[in-house]
Amino acid sequence: MNIGTILILLAIGLSAGVFGGMVGLGGGVIMIPAMVYFLGLSMQSAQGTSLAVMLPPVGLLAVMNYYKAGQLNFKYAAIIAIAFFVGGYFGSKIALNVAPDKMKKVFAVALMLIAVNMFFKK
Repeated sequence: MNIGTILILLAIGLSAGVFGGMVGLGGGVIMIPAMVYFLGLSMQSAQGTSLAVMLPPVGLLAVMNYYKAGQLNFKYAAIIAIAFFVGGYFGSKIALNVAPDKMKKVFAVALMLIAVNMFFKK
């Protein structure tokens, strides 16, 4: 691995961490597109790598800050985490059976729908 790749990886991690801590965006919105466009990974490889990045820390330091500020609902987080665990298994099975070019389009449409919805909802 060359120094250029290492610098790109560090930039991706830092920007995903900042956005993750600020607004809860990081893996899907920052890391995956950056790995696809700057490192040439397939959508599936970027998705798997993004999940691997989040597996150990899952924003531990950011979660501590939200906890200290009284802005964390542990009960909701636990239920969502269990469902996410199961959903992640099935979602990865589906994604690995979709052609990379189609997966890129599915990802783009999902981001657009979320953005439009958030922009126009009060």
